[in-house]
Amino acid sequence: MKAVVVEKPGDENALKLGEVPEPSIKPDEILIRVRAAGVNRADILQRQGFYPPPPGASEIIGMEVAGEVVAVGEAVKGWKVGDRAMALIPGGGYAEKAVAHYGSAMKIPATLTFEEAAGIPEVFLTVFLNFFMLAGIKRGETGLIHGGGSGIGTASILLLKEAGVRVIVTAGSDEKCEQCRKLGADVAINYKRGPFAPEVKTATEGRGVDAILDSIGGAYLAGNIESLAQGGRLVLIGLMQGTRAELDLAAVLRRHLKIFGSTLRNRSFAEKAQIVAAFLEQFGAALDAGKLHPPIYKVIPAADAPTAHRLMQASEHFGKIILKFD
Repeated sequence: MKAVVVEKPGDENALKLGEVPEPSIKPDEILIRVRAAGVNRADILQRQGFYPPPPGASEIIGMEVAGEVVAVGEAVKGWKVGDRAMALIPGGGYAEKAVAHYGSAMKIPATLTFEEAAGIPEVFLTVFLNFFMLAGIKRGETGLIHGGGSGIGTASILLLKEAGVRVIVTAGSDEKCEQCRKLGADVAINYKRGPFAPEVKTATEGRGVDAILDSIGGAYLAGNIESLAQGGRLVLIGLMQGTRAELDLAAVLRRHLKIFGSTLRNRSFAEKAQIVAAFLEQFGAALDAGKLHPPIYKVIPAADAPTAHRLMQASEHFGKIILKFD
């Protein structure tokens, strides 16, 4: 089968379309004929040699796919050949066929195209795990998302608004801020105009937000702590701008703050199945009703994967970048 392979870790030109053996499935897995695959920032790190897949996972880049089921393991429940599936996978997405544990896959509603469906598993489940399961955000509260125009950011806006949460985002341009507001964000802050924390406090009349989803890391720690309300929760999912920072522990104690560190990729299949089931229980009806369409920035042929990675690195996109397999 055709797959996007990395001949040697490096820049985006290391991505080449090549031939690899078709994967085989275990009893609890399904094989998906991939029509589209989502591009994520973690893919760039893996291409550069900094983020290897978990033990036993495919070395091929790609953590979310959409397509048709072409084979079903003997222990699989609820799936048959021909079903349209979107799946969260630990690796192997940039290929014509990919293996998924059946508990990590979801049926694609009729309201979604393959390209849209490929933009859901990684980012929507990441947002659900961190905002809803870990931070416990609920109706009437306020959430803050950094990088509002990213795949994670746009998924956060859609899920939080569907759940009745007030949404504040940061973004890197006035244009992106406006796009975030059009998608449903209540407040959008251009972080290039100055520190975000004072803007957050103004937008919440001095109270702060109940939960923050942050992929920036060290550079934003002080601002995040300042932005949290009493009893606020910070969930750290990335370290784009630093692994170290000073933390005011007195503020953490005095204001009863909670700080979580969280990744999705290296969780067990059992954990992922629980996340998928909980997500579908809360948002499955909205998904089926067509209320959760991820914004697609661009669909790019798999043979042109270097362009997809260049676009991701430039951070000029709004929503998801998708690779298409014919």
